[in-house]
Amino acid sequence: MLVAIPAALAALVHVYIFVIESLRFTDPATMRTFGVRSHEDAEIMRPWAFNQGFYNLFLAIVTVVGLVLHATDHQEAGTALVASATASMLAAAVVLIASDRSKARAASVQGLFPMLTLLALVTVGW
Repeated sequence: MLVAIPAALAALVHVYIFVIESLRFTDPATMRTFGVRSHEDAEIMRPWAFNQGFYNLFLAIVTVVGLVLHATDHQEAGTALVASATASMLAAAVVLIASDRSKARAASVQGLFPMLTLLALVTVGW
């Protein structure tokens, strides 16, 4: 449970990121979240955001597949998928904050549950 709960939460956060980036990017609330100043700018950025959102969705899917595999007697494969997906999520959060310190809150949201997952894997195992 020490791994499964933060891993599942990491997947949920990344599904949410997919939704706002790929499906709701031109919504005024989403534009404010990303600091997009105009609808015209949002339309220019929309293809990039759409693609980026799918990266987040794919990481969430890999995490969930890993959780299912681990729960269905394929522990090694499940652990490998959860570890690699959450490590990628955490790495992306580190890159985000390293590239722009003003994105610390977003990086924290993106990276907290992946970090907790990896810490649990390293310290106590599954």
